[in-house]
Amino acid sequence: MLTPAEIEVSAEKIGQAKANLALPKAFVLGCMAGFYIGLGATFMLIVKADSTLSFGISSVLGGLAFSLGLFLVLVAGAELFTGNSLMAIGLLSRKYDLKRMLSRWTVVYAGNLVGSLLLALILHLAAFRTLGGGAVGEVAVSIAAAKAGLAPSAVFFRGILCNILVCLAVWMSFAGTTVADKFFAAAVPVAGFVACGFEHCIANMFFIPFGMLTQGAIGLDSVTMAGMVQNIALATAGNIVGGALMVACAYWFVYGKKAKR
Repeated sequence: MLTPAEIEVSAEKIGQAKANLALPKAFVLGCMAGFYIGLGATFMLIVKADSTLSFGISSVLGGLAFSLGLFLVLVAGAELFTGNSLMAIGLLSRKYDLKRMLSRWTVVYAGNLVGSLLLALILHLAAFRTLGGGAVGEVAVSIAAAKAGLAPSAVFFRGILCNILVCLAVWMSFAGTTVADKFFAAAVPVAGFVACGFEHCIANMFFIPFGMLTQGAIGLDSVTMAGMVQNIALATAGNIVGGALMVACAYWFVYGKKAKR
């Protein structure tokens, strides 16, 4: 298991590999990550659809189910925008320039969106909403409406908190050498952010569109396009602040900057 200082060195190397990844490959891996995160969200919907669970138990179990998404990204291999906030470490260490990092962020973000929307469409066509006697569809719309209806400031600050935990999960996964290491690195922080109701822009690219598709099928009209765009935009900004500034920059300052003096 790597020490935090060794993790910083590893993060620089991983960031450099991401920065050098060809854009078409980055896009495809981004699509895969969006699809994987959506699969974790799909698993979570099954848990949340059980109305017999208490709020706390439902939140924790739903968070653990959602961690499937990041686990797939870390082990199977994919490019996730939120986790790639850690590329700021390599930027600060001058392994690549800002233009290269932003180009990879943009392409991966677009891929995440495509993958998320693709899964939402497939599940809609598969009538996934009908599981549990329609309970899955109802909870999907409820989650989407809650996210789209959040106050702007709440979305932004919940986005910061979310990506602190996501990037810590990715950071800790760099320390491990086994699949089990990566599972436990991902599961607890991800379960924590989901249970606490924090906002993950890529997850919301699945939750809100799937809720919008579902509401039309079950005769509801509680999620708006404006609410979706506002949520995803502000969650994205918050995720960047939480991941790039509050995790990546902090660890670079402690371990990367001093090592180069």
